[in-house]
Amino acid sequence: MNLLQAKIVEKGQILPGGILKVDSFLNHCMDWEVYKWMGEEFYRLFKDDGVTRILTVEASGIGIAAVAAQSFHLPAVFARKTEGKNMDSDIFSTQVRSYTRDREYKITVSKSHILPSDRVLLLDDFLANGQALMGLYSIVQDAGATLVGCGIAIEKSFQPGGALMRSKGVRVESLAVIKEMTENGIAFE
Repeated sequence: MNLLQAKIVEKGQILPGGILKVDSFLNHCMDWEVYKWMGEEFYRLFKDDGVTRILTVEASGIGIAAVAAQSFHLPAVFARKTEGKNMDSDIFSTQVRSYTRDREYKITVSKSHILPSDRVLLLDDFLANGQALMGLYSIVQDAGATLVGCGIAIEKSFQPGGALMRSKGVRVESLAVIKEMTENGIAFE
């Protein structure tokens, strides 16, 4: 059992609707030991793939991407869910549906932050239905960049997101893959 799996068992809570609450260490309160370990693991998994840019979506992916970017010595970029007055007008954008928020978002990335020459690694906290990753995948394609793969903290393999991404020929590396969540606990692959 790795560090992330151990934290999930110790502190994760299963909520109605297939929601795994891990806000005490992952996506609200960030446990630096877990984040450091994840960053190093993503580096270990993708260090030989020529990654030039790390891309995630706000908000929960930002911490993971920032820590991993330190290991890679690369910039991390996040797709924004809101447009501000300081946002470039020349953007890539797409619509994504959030599983946990049950809401649709328009995500945007400035065209100056992803170039056709980039080799992009997508990172995120969860992979359930795959909508956030599909949106990021679309942005990478629109940029003419190369997608080298996706790094996921927690994948729920009983939901379709991982299979969807893999069916597109995308390499997906998940640090904790949950095959089942019941009142009796969590089972990992």
